[in-house]
Amino acid sequence: MRHGVVILPEQRWSQARDRWVLAERLGFDHAWTYDQLMWRWLRDEPWFACVPTLAAAAAATSRITLGTMVATPTYRHPVTLAKELMSLEDIAGGRFVCGLGAGAGGLDDRVVDPAERTPRQRADRFAEFVEALDLLLTDRVSSYTGTHYDFRDVPVNPGCLTRPRVPFAVAATGPRGMRLAALQAETWVTAGPPGRFDALPYEKALPDIARQLEGLDAACAATGRDPATLNRLLLTGALVGGVLDSVESYRDAVGRFGELGITDLVVHWPRPSFPYAGDPRVLEAVAEEVLLPRPRTTGAVAGQDTPGRNAGSQDTTGHGLDEAGGGR
Repeated sequence: MRHGVVILPEQRWSQARDRWVLAERLGFDHAWTYDQLMWRWLRDEPWFACVPTLAAAAAATSRITLGTMVATPTYRHPVTLAKELMSLEDIAGGRFVCGLGAGAGGLDDRVVDPAERTPRQRADRFAEFVEALDLLLTDRVSSYTGTHYDFRDVPVNPGCLTRPRVPFAVAATGPRGMRLAALQAETWVTAGPPGRFDALPYEKALPDIARQLEGLDAACAATGRDPATLNRLLLTGALVGGVLDSVESYRDAVGRFGELGITDLVVHWPRPSFPYAGDPRVLEAVAEEVLLPRPRTTGAVAGQDTPGRNAGSQDTTGHGLDEAGGGR
């Protein structure tokens, strides 16, 4: 199993830099930050932008894979996002993953896109968003015509270091979103049981995750995707709790979710208060006792050890999120 951490973009870079560098030194395979204008309970607290944060993190690190958790159509356009992703991956030397999700109709929607959208409308827009982004990042010059997006002869040059493009990690809990992940992604992402606003103890979340994995296998079968080529990432902390209570709970969660088929487990960097309140010393102990002693893997999230949707293409980096529930 690979291991990741979400670092909220809540500190000035003079402080945040040390946290990103430490995440690499602790042995995490990948590190993420949220791509939102503002965020739920922290809307009145300091909150910095995702893209410049990841660019700075890329320059400050050398091994760890970096990613968006997650980019959505709420205030991103595929053309401008494609240019930013190409640039971020270049700065990171290929150590980059594009996490994508449909959005959940939260604060960002009310500020930037106040139009009321049904889950189906949001899913329709997200499907076009992913399709257009895939086209832009794969071809040097591309055009697209859809209901939500329309562009002509857009150059994305010189293109991605990773071929055929930056890996996608698509968050989804419903059948339609899972089919989209099976068609377009190198990694599927879930945060746990949808429709909740509190965290279940991780052992009680196991049946829900198992059912989601069954749905993902069905989506792979329906689309002709070999399920073994699709990574499965579980983001804990919001809906799945208790993982980072102790070294023992972390090790137990890794074993239990690994048996279900989860390939990547992600926690949040502990904060002094809600949300994600915890003790950073536990995170360091997990690194010392679980992460650092293990054999290193050859890939991170979607990489050489797990072929993606274009298994015949060459992935030159060995690397591979949205609020879970995208594409319902």
